[in-house]
Amino acid sequence: MSIDLHEANRLSWNAATVAHNSHKGDQAAFFRAGGSTLYPEEIELLGDIAGLDVLHLQCNSGQDSLSLARRGANVTGVDISDEAIAFATRLSAESGIAAAFERSDLFGWFDAARKAGRRFDRVFASYGTICWLSDLGVWARGIADVLKPGGRFAFVEFHPFAMVFDQGWKPHYDYAPKDPVAEAGVGDYVADSGAGLAHGGYQEGVVGFTNPHPSFEFNWGIADVVQALIDAGLRMEVLKEYPYANGWVAFEGMRDLGGGRMAPPAAMPSLPLMYAIVAAKVGSTAEYREKGGRPSS
Repeated sequence: MSIDLHEANRLSWNAATVAHNSHKGDQAAFFRAGGSTLYPEEIELLGDIAGLDVLHLQCNSGQDSLSLARRGANVTGVDISDEAIAFATRLSAESGIAAAFERSDLFGWFDAARKAGRRFDRVFASYGTICWLSDLGVWARGIADVLKPGGRFAFVEFHPFAMVFDQGWKPHYDYAPKDPVAEAGVGDYVADSGAGLAHGGYQEGVVGFTNPHPSFEFNWGIADVVQALIDAGLRMEVLKEYPYANGWVAFEGMRDLGGGRMAPPAAMPSLPLMYAIVAAKVGSTAEYREKGGRPSS
């Protein structure tokens, strides 16, 4: 694990979060009017969550967490960023949608949750999350340990194949490099994506944002993710790929297929830009590990 790099990322996210939310208008009014930031893919993966205890990992500023709560779930959101958790807590109060938000490095949060015996029916994570985590084994075991037996992990993420391209669609980066990648800092991707990530209406907000804190990303291939979840004792139930990315305008000439689904230019071939996983906890995690990785029937 590289907790020192996680801490550097916390500082970078604190700065970027202020810029991101400056573009999103009156978010409390958006939620009071019945708004939701969830895409159909997440809703399908999660299923009916009314009355369930849902853990939202790396919840950012809480918009998706509140959208989950609006669907009847008892939601706990966790994020490393002080700014994000403070904003999420305010947004919950101002919107009138109840949810709990906790600031912590995710790995430390898992340790504390294990000791406290906390368990959830669903664990959820989406879009640009695991690239900030230095150890997928710790992540996957943490998920398995806080799921109730029969509980499910629902995950949607940008496809690692898309990360080999530069902004002009030229192959430039290694697929899933094993060493962390140093960046100038978390950028203002909300400004870059415009209305695609500002569901309540885009505002100019902070202009020309430059992050004063560098960041470090950890790039994982799909096999890395799937194997980590299997090794943690979870049973894979769903694996999907999508030829579009929800709300993310990452490359030149992307076109909106409708509903914020951004695809490559029409002249390009179809490419996987997003993928999704649902994994279930069968029996207890301890029993799975005692049997050498064979889940109980």
